[in-house]
Amino acid sequence: MEALVKQKCTACHKDAPRVTDAEIAELKPQIPDWNIVEVDGEARLERTYKFRDFQAALDFTNRVGAIAEEEGHHPALLTEWGKVKVSWWTHAISGLHRNDFIMAAKTDQIAAG
Repeated sequence: MEALVKQKCTACHKDAPRVTDAEIAELKPQIPDWNIVEVDGEARLERTYKFRDFQAALDFTNRVGAIAEEEGHHPALLTEWGKVKVSWWTHAISGLHRNDFIMAAKTDQIAAG
């Protein structure tokens, strides 16, 4: 299986399939620090990253925003002093799609890099 960070997002529409439990079992190990949470009845991937100060958190937010624009898939980002909470889900299907796992992996790569 190709690593998630090397994959590209595909265009999603309201009829796109959500990931199955079997797909989650396959994909989740590639993003072990992410949590699957339910918000307003929708499954989301969520992770909080810690930083030394607000500027570092803001720089990270901007790098995540740039890759989100490049991929055409956008997260919820909450930037605070010393931390950023990132949430990925697919609005069109009100839940999780493979794209969300791809973007979570790319977000981890940004944080590591």
